[in-house]
Amino acid sequence: MAAWALTFVRRLCWQPLRDVRRVQAVCIPAIHLHMTAATMQVSQKDFEKAQEQLKLLKKDPGNETKLKLYALFKQATEGPCNSPKPGMLDFVKKAKWDAWNSLGNLSQDDARQKYTELVSSLISVESAGQHKDASPEENRLGGYETIIVTTKNNITKIMLNRPDRKNAINHKMYREIMKALEEAGKNDSTIAVITGNGDYYSSGNDLSNFAGVKPAEMEKMAEDGAVLLKEFVSHFIDFPKPLIAVVNGPAIGICVTLLGLCDIVYASDRATFHCPFSQLGQSPEGCSSYLFPKIMGLAKANEFLLFNKKLTAADACVQGLVTEVFPDRTFQKEVWARLEAYASLPKNSLAVSKQLLRSMEKEKLHAVNSKECKVLKERWLSDEFVNAMVTFFQKKSKL
Repeated sequence: MAAWALTFVRRLCWQPLRDVRRVQAVCIPAIHLHMTAATMQVSQKDFEKAQEQLKLLKKDPGNETKLKLYALFKQATEGPCNSPKPGMLDFVKKAKWDAWNSLGNLSQDDARQKYTELVSSLISVESAGQHKDASPEENRLGGYETIIVTTKNNITKIMLNRPDRKNAINHKMYREIMKALEEAGKNDSTIAVITGNGDYYSSGNDLSNFAGVKPAEMEKMAEDGAVLLKEFVSHFIDFPKPLIAVVNGPAIGICVTLLGLCDIVYASDRATFHCPFSQLGQSPEGCSSYLFPKIMGLAKANEFLLFNKKLTAADACVQGLVTEVFPDRTFQKEVWARLEAYASLPKNSLAVSKQLLRSMEKEKLHAVNSKECKVLKERWLSDEFVNAMVTFFQKKSKL
C-alpha cells in the first residue's frame, strides 16, 4: 500500500475489510424496490473492489478528496452520521465528522455508488498521468513524491507538485525541497529554478500540518516545526548557485518570504503575493523581517507583512520583490528561453559571484532566521494562533 494510503487508513480510522463486510451485512436494508438482488450484489462487489483499488493509488489525492472518501465510506457502511460532534480543537476528527454529517440522509446505496465513482475517477486520472512521460532530453530524478525534479540544458528544475492542494507545503515537501536543493548544489547544473505545477505557485504552509495536534502535544509540535523551518530556510541561505523563482500563479506565505533569498524572481502577470501572518496569528519567516524592508522600503514592507496587503505581480515588481513580469500567455516560453541563455554562462564564474554576493550577509541572514523561528515557535503556542486555526478550519468545513 502506498505511504499516503497507510496514513489515510490510520488517521481516518477505516475499518478492516472483514469488519466492513460485517457492518454492511447489518446495515443494508432488506428491501430495495428499485433494485434487483443481482444489481445489489454487483454494487457490493464494485464497492469492495473500489476499496482495494484505493490502496493501489500512488499519489495522495489531497485532504479534501480523502474526507469525501471517508464520509462516503461511513455513509455506505453505517448510514447517516450517528456519532457525537468532536471538540473544536480536535481538527481532524471534527473535519471527518463534518464531512460525514454533510451527507445528511443520503442512502447507503447512493453512497456506495458515489464512493465507487470517485475512486474510479482517481484511478483514471493517475493512469492518464503515468502516460505523460518526461521529455527524452529531460532527466527526471527519482525519490520524490511531492515535487518533480528534472535536469536539462544545465538547469535543475524543482517543481512543486501538489496541484490539487494548490502546492501547499506539507512536512514531506519541506524535506524533499531540502533534498533537491542539496542535490542541485552538487550536480553539474549551472542554475536552479523553483516553480509550481498547475494554477498556483504555492498556497504556502499546509495548515493541515497543525491539524489533529492534542493540547499535550503542542509544545513538541512547535519545537519540531521551528527546527524544520530553520533548516529549510537555511538551505536557501546557503545554496551555492544562482537560484531563480518562476512564479507561475498566486503565491502565499512561506513561498513568498523565500523570494527574498532567490537571486531572480520572474512572475506571470496573473501571479499575486500575499503573507497573511497576523490574520493567522503568526509572524514573518524566511528572513523577510530583515530582507523585505531592504527590498521594498520600511513603509511598504510593514503594509505587506503586518497588515496582510496582497500585491499584484505589477505591484511586487515596482516594489522590487519581482525582477520582471511577463504576460501569462507567453510566460513560460519567454522565461525559459532566458533561463537557458543564463545556464550557458560559465558555471564556476556564476557560482563564485553568487557566493561572493551572499557572503556579505550570510551570517546576518542565519541570525535572522534563528530569531524568526524562535518567535514563530512562541506564536504557535499562543491563544491567538489556536483561535485563528479554529476559525480557519471552521470556514473550511463549511465550503
